[in-house]
Amino acid sequence: MFTEKIRKKAEPIWQKSMQHPFIKELQRGELAEDKFRFYLIQDHFYLNAFTEIHKLAAECADNPEIKELFLNNIAGIEVSEVSVRETFFKELAITEEEIQQTMVAPAAYHYIAHMYKEAQSKSVGRIVAALLPCYWLYQEIGEELILNGSPTPLYQRWIETYDSEAYKTTVEAQKNLTNRLAAVASEDEVQLMEQAFLISSYEELYFWEMGYQKEEWSNKHVSLPIS
Repeated sequence: MFTEKIRKKAEPIWQKSMQHPFIKELQRGELAEDKFRFYLIQDHFYLNAFTEIHKLAAECADNPEIKELFLNNIAGIEVSEVSVRETFFKELAITEEEIQQTMVAPAAYHYIAHMYKEAQSKSVGRIVAALLPCYWLYQEIGEELILNGSPTPLYQRWIETYDSEAYKTTVEAQKNLTNRLAAVASEDEVQLMEQAFLISSYEELYFWEMGYQKEEWSNKHVSLPIS
């Protein structure tokens, strides 16, 4: 199947995500709280865009069943976002004022831009492929982390979010839809779907690094000629 093929191609990238210090330290309970806090705020920005991409995908979908799937996912994302605000944000004292004053980090910005680029193609297949790593990678990470859990209650609750049966069902639906669309797509379209999936896989890896480094915009590595 198409998803098996692209998952195999993405394996080296996904392994780097699974082994990233952000994930490993989170599992051991050693991740600095300010890094997790930074990640949550940036993930909030990302999820807002993630929701909008689903809306755009629903608008592009001619098939009522596919349109309904996107709309149902939007509802699920919004419920999840409310849950995050009421638990993680509250516990870490993340306020709306702080969110408004925080700039989107480079990696989050690039990931969001990539998704909007795929949405602008108006290809449901490309959009679905671009969205899939976020669903699927988090499921695999959740399944791996839940085996040993985390000694930090806050991090343990985050892990459990991605190991529920409901979440697994959602991921399977996304994989099935991706395969369904790839099966009827042209060869060129299939290649673009694969490309969208692989780029998103890279962006997921950069997102962990962004949180770990508390990445900010900087000109310290830029050398421009002065006229």
